[in-house]
Amino acid sequence: MSKLIITAAVTGAFGTKSQNENHPVTPKEIAEEVYRCWQAGAAIAHLHMRKEDQTGSMDLERFEETVKLIRAKGCDIILNLTTSGELGTTEERRMAHLIKLEPEMASYDCGTMNWMHTTIFDNNPKFLEKLGKTMIEHDIKPEIECFDVSMIENAKYYISKGIIKEPAHFQICLGAPGGLPATVDHLLYMKNNLPKNCTWSAFGIGSGHMPILLATMALGGHIRVGFEDNFYLKKGVKATSNAEFVERTVRVAKEFGVEIATPDEARVMLGITKKA
Repeated sequence: MSKLIITAAVTGAFGTKSQNENHPVTPKEIAEEVYRCWQAGAAIAHLHMRKEDQTGSMDLERFEETVKLIRAKGCDIILNLTTSGELGTTEERRMAHLIKLEPEMASYDCGTMNWMHTTIFDNNPKFLEKLGKTMIEHDIKPEIECFDVSMIENAKYYISKGIIKEPAHFQICLGAPGGLPATVDHLLYMKNNLPKNCTWSAFGIGSGHMPILLATMALGGHIRVGFEDNFYLKKGVKATSNAEFVERTVRVAKEFGVEIATPDEARVMLGITKKA
C-alpha cells in the first residue's frame, strides 16, 4: 500500500470529561491535543467544537479560535472541520465556518439516519446538494462519512451529478448506534462497495476500535483514531491523550512495514491544494 494517513479525531460532539478527564473540550485544549497528535504522526485533524456545558457546538467563533491556536503553533496538519457537531441546528450554521474559514477538508455525512436510537441525524438531499456545491466553491475536500452502505450509494449519485468531485475520499464509520456495527465483515462489505477511483479510511467505535484498525490497515485503507470514537487503549485502561492512539497506530504500521504520511504527502494523495 501507499503511505498511511492517520486522522486524529480529538473530540466529538458527545463524550465528556466525566467519562475521561483527559478529553479536550475548550479551544485551547483541542489545539494542544491536535499539536501533540501532529507531532506523533497524524496528518489530518478532525475537529468538533464544544459549548461551556461540553455539549456539541457549531459556533463559528470557537472554530476560528481553535484554528488560529493550532496554526500559531506552526502546525501544518490538514484541518478537517465537522459539519455535524450540533444536532438540531440550522443548515446555515452547519456551513458558516466553511464559508468563512475555507478549511482544506470538511465532513460530508452522506445520508440521514436514526442517531443513537434517540433522534434523527438529518442530511437531506437538498442540504447535501448545497453542502457539496459550497465545498466546491470554497475548494474544500469532502470527507464522505458513511455509516452504512446506502450512504456509499448516495455518494456515487452525487459524484455522478458533479456535486462531489473525484477522486472522492470516504470515511467508513462503524459502531454508531443506528449505523452498521463495527465488525470486519461489515468493513469488508463497505470497502468492496466503494467506487474504484477513491481513497478511504475507517474507524470502529469503542470495543470495535482495534479490530477495525487492524483490518483496515491489512486492506490498504487509512486510519482514524481519537477520543471522538474511543476513550480506552484497552479494556479498563483509559488513554491519557489522543496522541497515545496515534503513537500506537504508528507502531502497528511499522510492524506492517507501512510508512506514515506527512501532511504534505497526504495532500498529494488526497488531491488537496495546500492553503495558507
